[in-house]
Amino acid sequence: MTMITKDMSIMEIVQNYPRAREILVRYGMGCGACLGASLESLEKGAKIHKVDLTKLLAELNEVENK
Repeated sequence: MTMITKDMSIMEIVQNYPRAREILVRYGMGCGACLGASLESLEKGAKIHKVDLTKLLAELNEVENK
């Protein structure tokens, strides 16, 4: 079982976990193609967008591991 972690870049997550994009968009983090997505970790992106990182990670991992 692969886990999405807070240290992964947003771009890495979007490229490797196709269903993650929908969740990120729902959380207002639909910038999978922006420069920040390739440079920022999920943790930093969540902080910038004022998203609860624990909740986001739980949802991302739940969907991806189904």
